[in-house]
Amino acid sequence: MNTKTKMILLIAAILVVILALASPELLRMWRAEESISIGGKDFTEQSVVGEILAQLIEEKTDLRVERNLYLGGTMVCFNALRGGDLDMYVEYTGTGLVNILEKEALADSEEVLRIVRDEFSSRYDLEWLEPLGFNNTYTLTVRRDLAEELELETISDLREKLNHDIVAGFNAEFLERPDGYPGLKEAYDMEFPESPRQMDTGLMYRACAQGDVDVICAFSTDGRIEAYDLVVLEDDKNYFPPYYAAPLARKETLDRHPELREMLAMLAGALDDAAMRELNYLVDREDDPLSPGAAARGFLVEKGLIASE
Repeated sequence: MNTKTKMILLIAAILVVILALASPELLRMWRAEESISIGGKDFTEQSVVGEILAQLIEEKTDLRVERNLYLGGTMVCFNALRGGDLDMYVEYTGTGLVNILEKEALADSEEVLRIVRDEFSSRYDLEWLEPLGFNNTYTLTVRRDLAEELELETISDLREKLNHDIVAGFNAEFLERPDGYPGLKEAYDMEFPESPRQMDTGLMYRACAQGDVDVICAFSTDGRIEAYDLVVLEDDKNYFPPYYAAPLARKETLDRHPELREMLAMLAGALDDAAMRELNYLVDREDDPLSPGAAARGFLVEKGLIASE
């Protein structure tokens, strides 16, 4: 072997060593340039949970997060996910079952999750990750003073006290949809002394707090429940369909970044109904409201999932 050949081999060997040593840093720099897109529907809760996902990913990975929050309704976000414009967003199991798959509502939350996981995987190549913990379904809500006076904790308790001239106020959708008031009457064998008043959703909470009505329909994580100091009645017959929130993601994205599955599993069960109501309230309150990002960061810091500094 001549001197020139030896020199070429030596240089090649040095280059191999340099690349081997530098590759982790080069990989890190390359990964840092990668990004994923997180979407959200056009209401407060979606912006908060979208920020929770985004900030956790930014803290725990080198990925850059593109936020597309307040994107639109269910089908806007779902179609953007299918089309690759989004990598993930938080969806609700009941919405996936009824609105997207167009199946009948079911009361069994585990069965609903099983169905949407199987169907979304086979039909759309999308994956439901572990639910965050809260169930944003319909509920009945009453004033705190009334709940304390009549010892109301469950919907069955309310049914037993309907002889107290309790007045209900419901929005038009709840009055009409089969899984709203019509089905509720049948499930609990209940009838209010007078027909429930039809009310605008934006007016119901204040009307209940002021005593114009005694009980209203509400979504269990609505921040206005906190704002008006109302009490959620437990659905002790499990009548209302489950709408558990969970990250819905493209399998392609999760396969490309497998660390995301394990990392987002840290959020499993971390947010119950009361915690989500509080976060929504912090953003929607009239006095000194927080931004969705600030509310999300406070939650993640409190849970020890990201650093406080």
